[in-house]
Amino acid sequence: MKNSFYANTEIIGLIGHPIKHSYSPFIHNITIELKKLDYIYLPFDVPAASLKNALKGMIALGIKGFNVTIPHKETIIGFLNEISEEAAAIGAVNTIVNDHGKLLGYNTDINGIYETLVPYKEEISGGDISVVGSGGGARSVIYTLIKFFKPGKIHIINRNEQRAESLKRYFQDKIKFTDFKTHELFPHNLVDVFGSSKLIINATPVGMFPNVDDVITPLQSSFNKNQIVFDLVYNPAQTKLLKMASISGAVTLDGLKMLVHQAAKSFELWTGEDLPIEQLHKSLQLVISD
Repeated sequence: MKNSFYANTEIIGLIGHPIKHSYSPFIHNITIELKKLDYIYLPFDVPAASLKNALKGMIALGIKGFNVTIPHKETIIGFLNEISEEAAAIGAVNTIVNDHGKLLGYNTDINGIYETLVPYKEEISGGDISVVGSGGGARSVIYTLIKFFKPGKIHIINRNEQRAESLKRYFQDKIKFTDFKTHELFPHNLVDVFGSSKLIINATPVGMFPNVDDVITPLQSSFNKNQIVFDLVYNPAQTKLLKMASISGAVTLDGLKMLVHQAAKSFELWTGEDLPIEQLHKSLQLVISD
């Protein structure tokens, strides 16, 4: 039961573990304030073992909806009543709408990835792409690339090559794209793979605060001026990966734009309202640079 002081306030939020790094509460609560909506966005730190009970609690409390982050984007699907076509194809969910006790799953990461990369669509089309990671973020990236950007070969790179192989087979079966090659994340063996890739995407937490000195490859020769390097990490905005790529003249894209665009779609699903994208993007840049 809601506190009487907030009797008409709708609760939305975020579940994941850990979540201290997240700027989603900042984005959504600033938007709520600007639009004078009777909502509040709250973070909920939910370890994997507590996920099922947390969802039951959210239904019982009448929480309107919530974002989903690491490590729940894939496993949460088994607890939902329905998922969107895109989420089903990807096998990962990042946004839930609670429709009177019925949990509906969506993937708005697609929107964030698409909006970040669409200015470079011509450069990406037909080129080799390296995607580092095999979790929910990597799934969203690969789906978006195949659906909208007509890539050449996609290199899936992961510390565990078996997981990369599993992801390759998943998309071969789901959307019939076959031009994949998998690799174990061993940087000295990947210089040529990275170097020949038109687009490199880090879809892992490597380099995320507080581990800001971590990087998917420490080798400067992995980068060149003909590349685009996109890091889904947004805290810090300028990761070590992006700094290295910039030194070599590559175009660099941080995770902030993706974060804001995926948040905009989530916010629309919960409230029916638009999110002030440019204003929030600038505000986040200032907050994270402090």
